[in-house]
Amino acid sequence: MELKGRVVVVTGGTRGVGAGIARSFLAAGAQVVVCARRPPRQPVGQDGRQAVFTAVDLREPAAVQELFEAVAQRFGRLDCLVNNAGGTPYRLLGEGEAQRHARVVELNLLGPMTASLAAYPWLRESRGSVVMIGSVSGTRPSPGTAAYGAAKAGLENLARSMAVEWAPEVRVNSLVPGMVRTELAHLHYGDEAGVRAVAATVPLGRLAEPSDIGAAAVFLASDRAAYVSGASLLVHGGGERPAFLDAATVNKED
Repeated sequence: MELKGRVVVVTGGTRGVGAGIARSFLAAGAQVVVCARRPPRQPVGQDGRQAVFTAVDLREPAAVQELFEAVAQRFGRLDCLVNNAGGTPYRLLGEGEAQRHARVVELNLLGPMTASLAAYPWLRESRGSVVMIGSVSGTRPSPGTAAYGAAKAGLENLARSMAVEWAPEVRVNSLVPGMVRTELAHLHYGDEAGVRAVAATVPLGRLAEPSDIGAAAVFLASDRAAYVSGASLLVHGGGERPAFLDAATVNKED
């Protein structure tokens, strides 16, 4: 999966999963641009190479357009866009007005659409690809993050439609992570005991590392995935054990 000479933009690539994705692309030899609203505390680097940082708010279409024009001018090409930027606070539907939930949808669905449209001319020229970073929250009920889950479900559908409309020049796929251990894991799972307890619910027995998600993103952007488009790749360690198996009073192992 050698990507030497390729140019990749990773939105939200300054920390957590996004930084893991950026490091994986650097390790594969690509030139990497990471963008976020604020710069990282330390440059994102791997194997002695560093990603280029650009400040941008994905909710501002003009600024997003300028970002990709600057990337094309600096590097002469664009081969992959990884739409990773997103997130949400924990908020039950009844605890916030519709406008607050709409902002979550704007960031997690409209933001990737805005970036993809701005990047499209250069991706078409290079016959490149888009990788949408979805979430298992978009495939199951997401109490406390309902707007986020709805946005991620929409993102997966958007990717499939884009894959049809933009073929054969541009491939578009979704990468659907499960639970990931990042520097912000405590906000979602609590202290170390909480992290261990949550990890025990995953069939593979651990949370994903950002590098696990990065490796999958590199694959989808590489020539080894040349015939993969409109796909959704689950990276969730086997998913979640169905609750009814533990609740049932039959078929128990001794």
